[in-house]
Amino acid sequence: MEQAKYSVGLDIGTTKIVAIIGRENEYGKIEVLGVGKSKSLGVHRGVVNNITQTIQSIQQAVAQAEADAGLKIGSVVVGIAGQHIRSLQHSDYITRQDSEKVINHEDLDNLCNQVYKLVMLPGEEIIHVLPQEYKVDGQAEIKEPMGMYGGRLEANFHVVVGQVSSIKNVGRCIKSSGLDLGGITLEPLASSDAVLSQEEKEAGVALIDIGGGTTDLAIFKDGIIRHTAVIPFGGNVITEDIKEGCSIIEKQAELLKVRFGSAWPGENKDNEIVSIPGLRGREPKEITLKNLSKIIHARVVEIIEQAYVEIKNYGHEDQKKKLIGGIVLTGGGSQLKHLKQLVEYITGMDTRIGYPNEHLAGDSDEDIASPLYATAVGLLMDAIRNEEKQQLQEEEAAASPEAQLETADVLEGGTQETQAHYGGPRKSIFERWTDKLKDFLDNAE
Repeated sequence: MEQAKYSVGLDIGTTKIVAIIGRENEYGKIEVLGVGKSKSLGVHRGVVNNITQTIQSIQQAVAQAEADAGLKIGSVVVGIAGQHIRSLQHSDYITRQDSEKVINHEDLDNLCNQVYKLVMLPGEEIIHVLPQEYKVDGQAEIKEPMGMYGGRLEANFHVVVGQVSSIKNVGRCIKSSGLDLGGITLEPLASSDAVLSQEEKEAGVALIDIGGGTTDLAIFKDGIIRHTAVIPFGGNVITEDIKEGCSIIEKQAELLKVRFGSAWPGENKDNEIVSIPGLRGREPKEITLKNLSKIIHARVVEIIEQAYVEIKNYGHEDQKKKLIGGIVLTGGGSQLKHLKQLVEYITGMDTRIGYPNEHLAGDSDEDIASPLYATAVGLLMDAIRNEEKQQLQEEEAAASPEAQLETADVLEGGTQETQAHYGGPRKSIFERWTDKLKDFLDNAE
């Protein structure tokens, strides 16, 4: 099979690394060809802290996916998260020299380029600029100003900022694993692609992705991303608490959480007890399920309350900004029993668990449709999109100059959904950032 016919998403998480190979079928659904999963060593709270171990884990997941699909992986789209990611709102404007001409891509570019000039903290760089809505000569709430007349063009931007060193470390791991970096996507964006419908994004929805080391949050309203945040707690902290609270080893704590864990202590009766074998001939330990769920409950409440603070910071309590779609939970941590009920109880918002099966072909493996793989499926969708864009550009390069201009318009114009995803009707900030990162890695040899 040719290289161009399939794409690869690589999710480098705190607890697991997943590589998914797939392609789009004739119905526009994603056909998964191979999956590889390995235990993630060397990543802490979404940030690489041991390059060698991370490379080994990536190679293991990739080798497994290659064997599963019978294909060779070349280029991958990777997700970026971690506690160093933060976001801010920013407004900017340009005064156009000739208000007799209609607003074009160049004007939007100039406006976007101004945002890059924002002064960040040392070691930080803007990695994502997402236009919210535009104003032309004071006329507000314009979603697409292209082709309009006006002298002053303003926009509100959602700016995502990250640590340069952390992102370069991820790039180094990919390159050292013998892979090409096809693109970088913010993980909350990837997860939202996989589990949210366009209707939910329009109505207003908060996606909470509870991973191993971090909890990612993305808020959408009117089809546009409004707020992103990375909370430095995840499933690992719950396991850690069980380990400390019950004085058992981590492996047993994780097993207890997955098999018997519940976020709602009232569910368990006092006489429900689990016996855990002791270490090296020691007496077995007896743990009541009620105590177990009390430990889990305390930590889960903390994670949800932090996420809810972010939702309130966005302005959910304001009538205009109300999230009618409520909350969607995804990620491995969302599989905890009674979590949905607890989230509804704390926030008072409608809640559902998000499964990435909507975009997958009917014959896909059931395991892939688990919330555990939401980010990886989203990254694969992004990789497929990148592949299509690249193909369009290649065809455009081979076409006549007139056709080139036409295709450039199609590429740049895109649908509003595409624009919202790629940060506006131009080469996405992530694409530019990826190009810069590739250059850096090539020169660092």
